[in-house]
Amino acid sequence: MEMNTLLKYKVAVITGSSQGIGAGIAKAFAENGAKVIINYSKNEAKATETVDEITSLGGTAIAVKADISKPADVKKLFADTVNAFGKLDILVNNTGILQFETLEAITAENLHAQINTNLIGTILATQQAAALMHTDGGSIINISATTSINPLPGTLVFSATKAAIDNVTKVLAKELGPKNIRINTIAPGMTATEGSNEKGIIGSDFENQTRSITPLGRIAAPQDIARVAVFLASEDSAWVTGERIQVSGGQQ
Repeated sequence: MEMNTLLKYKVAVITGSSQGIGAGIAKAFAENGAKVIINYSKNEAKATETVDEITSLGGTAIAVKADISKPADVKKLFADTVNAFGKLDILVNNTGILQFETLEAITAENLHAQINTNLIGTILATQQAAALMHTDGGSIINISATTSINPLPGTLVFSATKAAIDNVTKVLAKELGPKNIRINTIAPGMTATEGSNEKGIIGSDFENQTRSITPLGRIAAPQDIARVAVFLASEDSAWVTGERIQVSGGQQ
């Protein structure tokens, strides 16, 4: 791993980072000198694999199990971060659940599952992070989606939670700015990840249609999102807060 210094001496928590976009961001942060916390709730093997990949290339990473939808787990995640590295500089609220269902198929169970993880978990994690950043400031990055402003049929709950995340960012940029804590949103378009493969998106007509309406003619890889996250985490974006950056190859 060729180490850069954009994030040298920084400590970063990336929720839901055992695989997919979260893992891509964690690897990019480590490549730029940050110490990273790989958070997972179920897949310990993938989390360990991501940690091993980072450390084998000269980076610093640990894995911490925590379900972001559970307040006690959120507190433990940040307590473990401080115990390991003594501080926190960057939080990426990446953990999210996407369940495709039309209105008549929505149940209270899957409604609450998405809201508790996507929205409430983001707020609880941000609350813990801000308390740790109050002295030196920091950067918080929320992961939204193109569907927060251009929702698709069958994504009612997911799109609603992501629209809420956009507004969480705007409100907290105003609340946390005086503490030198910046907060911004990345809204990815369709991205090739383990999750999108498992849901049958990759290789589907949906993917082909998305490619056809994307000016850059492809879907994203995790590193496409990660490069923007590095910018928002670094001092290169010191005058940027409260923004939503759509990273979708021009797809609206």
